[in-house]
Amino acid sequence: MNRILSWFCKIFLKLPVDLFLIKEVRGKDNIPKRNFILAANHQSHLDQIVTGYVCVPRRFIYIGQTDRYAGFDRLLLNVLYFIAGVIRVNRKISESRKKAKEEAIEHLKKGDCLVIYPEGTRTRTGEIKEGKCGTAKIFLKTGVQILPVGIKGTFELMPPGKSLPKIKREVKINIGKPLFFEKEKKALETGEIQEGTEAYQEILKKITDKVMEEITSLAGQDRSSLT
Repeated sequence: MNRILSWFCKIFLKLPVDLFLIKEVRGKDNIPKRNFILAANHQSHLDQIVTGYVCVPRRFIYIGQTDRYAGFDRLLLNVLYFIAGVIRVNRKISESRKKAKEEAIEHLKKGDCLVIYPEGTRTRTGEIKEGKCGTAKIFLKTGVQILPVGIKGTFELMPPGKSLPKIKREVKINIGKPLFFEKEKKALETGEIQEGTEAYQEILKKITDKVMEEITSLAGQDRSSLT
C-alpha cells in the first residue's frame, strides 16, 4: 500500500475501525521507527484490517494467496489485491512462492513494511498452528527486524467459511518487541553457514520457532497448543 493510500486509511478509516472493531491495543511503543516484517497469527479475513491498522501510515505490503478462490470471489479478491498492492502467490506452485519471496525482499529493501502470516493460511479451529519458514528466509535475506503481533477476537467475529463479519468491538492487538537474529544473520553473511545445508535448515527452524512462540504468547495462547 503506497504512502498516500496508507495516510488515507489512517485519517478516514482508523476511527470507524476503532469504534466498531478494535477493543484494545497493547505494545504500540514496540513499533519500530524504521521498516519491519509484521508477523501475526491468522484467524480471519479481518486480520488484514487489523495488521494494516498497525502499519498505517507507513508504506506496507501483504503477501496474499490466489489459489483458493474462483468466479466472483476471485474477481473481488483481485480488485482488493490491486487496491492494496498485494504480492500474489499461488502456494501450490514453487516458482510462484519463490517469486513472491523475491518481491517481498525488494519491497523491504526499498523501506516498505511487510505483513506476513507465518502459518500460511487461516486456522480452522482458532488455535495457532506451526509456522512455515518463509518469514525466517526473508529476514536472513534482508536483515529487517521482525515485529511479532498477537491477534485475539477475529476468529469469533469472522471465522473461515463465514462471508460477513459480526460487527462487534472485540478485537485485541498485542504488539511484541522486535526480533533480530544477529548471530544467525552473521553466520550466513560470513559464509559460516550455507543456504540449503542442514545447518541452514536448523537456523530457519530456530527463527521460525521463536517468532511463533512470541506470536502465540502475545495472542494469549499456550505454546503447547501449536499443532
